[in-house]
Amino acid sequence: MDLDPFIRKVPNWPKQGILFYDVTTLFENKEVFASLVETLVAPYVREKIDKVVGIDARGFILAGVVGYKLGAGVSLIRKKGKLPYKTIAESYTLEYASETVEMHEDTIKTGERVLIIDDLLATGGTLEAAIKLVERLGGNIIGIACVVNLPFLGGETKLKKYQPYSLISYQGEKVV
Repeated sequence: MDLDPFIRKVPNWPKQGILFYDVTTLFENKEVFASLVETLVAPYVREKIDKVVGIDARGFILAGVVGYKLGAGVSLIRKKGKLPYKTIAESYTLEYASETVEMHEDTIKTGERVLIIDDLLATGGTLEAAIKLVERLGGNIIGIACVVNLPFLGGETKLKKYQPYSLISYQGEKVV
């Protein structure tokens, strides 16, 4: 299914010069959402995934349903200060801000097979922080999956070791 018509493009958000790809519009249509989930899950159905890690916030929605479909547990990576128990943290820089994310220190067990899910791969900063957190806890990263990839921002190249998988790629506003 061509997802492009269902992705809202918001210019100058969260700051001037940024084109934001809003994937929440994909979740609103049950046929589109079902297709999105089936396509996102397909490469991993035989991988025996133990945990699907979802990144705050749209990654949570995807991780929940992907975890269910794969028969895996779900772990969350949240912005600093949002988790109630002992955490480990990792800071990173985006194309327009710096952030810190955290994960409960006991959410991934040594040797667990992990799939990391997020809505978008741009510079790779958020996913790189997620990778560091999972690996510090002893997780074995099987893959990274995103809905949208912006290869011109370099994240895909930076994270190629983890075989990033995405459903749609954009070169600026153009689908590639």
